[in-house]
Amino acid sequence: MAGGIRDHGDDLVENHEINVTPFIDVMLVLLIIFMVAAPLATVDVNVDLPASSAAPSKRPDEPVYLTLKQDLSLSLGNETVPREHLAAALAKISGGDKETRIFLRADKAVGYGDFMGVMNLLRDAGYLKIALVGLETLPQPGVAPVTEDINGQ
Repeated sequence: MAGGIRDHGDDLVENHEINVTPFIDVMLVLLIIFMVAAPLATVDVNVDLPASSAAPSKRPDEPVYLTLKQDLSLSLGNETVPREHLAAALAKISGGDKETRIFLRADKAVGYGDFMGVMNLLRDAGYLKIALVGLETLPQPGVAPVTEDINGQ
C-alpha cells in the first residue's frame, strides 16, 4: 500500500516561539515605500514668480510703508531710518500699537537674505502683521491665469 498510516499518534512538537517573518516583511515594504517617497517630498525647483494679478486689498487710511532700497537703506514713509532706530521710529509712527500692519516693499535688486533681515528686524520690534507690496498688474488677454502651487499641482 502506498503511503503509510501513522499508528503511533501525533509526534509533532508545539513551537512556542513568535514567528517574526511576517513582521520583517512588513517592515521591509515600509522601508522601501519611505525610501521612494522621501525624495519626492523635497522641493528643489527654480521658480521665476510672476507678478500678482489678484485684486488689490483695501488699504488703511494711513498705511505705514517701510521701503528697503537697492543700497539696503531703510525708509519709513519718506524718511530714511537707520536700522538700529527702526523699532523706535515704528513705535512713534504707529503710536506704540504693535498690531499696526506694516507694508514692506523692496527693490527688485535686493537679495532674499537682506529682505529676510529686514523682516527679522520687524519681528524683533514686535510687528508681526507685515504685508508685502509688489507691482499690481492686470492679466493679459489671451493668457490663462497660473493656478499652480509651489508643488506644481
